[in-house]
This record gives sequence, C-alpha cells and structure tokens, in this order.
Amino acid sequence: MARYTGPAIKQSRREGLALTDKAQKYLDRRPYPPGEHGRGRIRQSEYLLQLREKQKTRRFYGMLEKQFRRTYEKANRQPGITGENLLRMLEMRLDNVVYRLGFAATRRQSRQLVNHGHFRVNGKKVDIPSYQVKPNDVITVKQGSNAEPIIRAATELVASVAPWLQADYDALNGKILKAPERSEIDTPVSEQLIVEYYSK
Repeated sequence: MARYTGPAIKQSRREGLALTDKAQKYLDRRPYPPGEHGRGRIRQSEYLLQLREKQKTRRFYGMLEKQFRRTYEKANRQPGITGENLLRMLEMRLDNVVYRLGFAATRRQSRQLVNHGHFRVNGKKVDIPSYQVKPNDVITVKQGSNAEPIIRAATELVASVAPWLQADYDALNGKILKAPERSEIDTPVSEQLIVEYYSK
C-alpha cells in the first residue's frame, strides 16, 4: 500500500497550514516553506494557486497523486458540481469517517486502524481506507479489538460530531445519516481551484 511516510511537519510548512494538531506550534516558529529557498520571494501565478490548493487537499486527506486524480475523475463523471462531488467523496472515505466520528485522534491513526481491520461496516470487515461509505451504513469497532483502549481514548477528545454522522461512544459505533452538504464540510479548501487545475 503506497502512502507518504515522511515528516508531516514539512508538508504543513509547505502548505502554510497545520495538517496535524502538532504542526501549528512548528508553523508559529517557522512560518515559511521548508528548504534552502524557503524564505525567498515566490512569484505568485494562477497555476501556482491551483497547484497549491490541489496539493493541500491531497495532503489533508493523506492521498497520493494517482489516487487523488482517480477520485477527481469519478467526481467529474457524476451529475452535479464537480468540486462538491470531489469533497463529498473525500469526506465519505472510510478512514475520514472514522476520524470524523472521533474513533481516531488523527487521519493517519484512522487510516492505520482501518488498515489493520479494527472496524466493521454493516457487520462486515473492511480494511480498505478509501472504501466509500453510503448513507445508513453502520460502522462498528471489531468485537474484542485490541485497539479498543486507543479508540476510547480518542473519543474523549471529541467536542462534536459532523451533523451528517451519528456516534454512540458507549457502544463504539457510528452511523452515516446522509451524504454531507458543502456547508457541512469544514475542510479549508477552495475546490474550484482544484477543478480548474485538472481542467487544463
């Protein structure tokens, strides 16, 4: 399974956005891109804005380029607004839903928990992080999972759950009530710039 295994702080500095909870303190200390020329003046262009927005979104959801592009192409084939379709598909990935439900402290952790088979979708084992959940799907923690203490610790950090999800922390299960609307997705991205980037 291909995935980025390098430092997340470097990616956060590159995008100028805290991609993880820990990254913010490093960004405060060094608020410029990494590398020898990080403090140099960057010539802004329309293409650069589109590229940075695409890279930021891709890194936010922990995806590599090939997988992200395939997701965009699927979103483009669906009826409706391509950018909103793309964000909806990214939000309804199993690893993201596990994170949004509060069963993992970070998206990286949720990806690993899913990959190691700690979750069930409608009673069936699913260990593919990119699996697309659907409305009325029920996500449960595997009976007797040795990751249960980690999952319970993560639920204690949750302030609120997305309005399109329902979580029961006592029983450690969650339900997808509906597909999210654009107004219910709080990811700080401008999807129109991504559409423009891939439309070239």
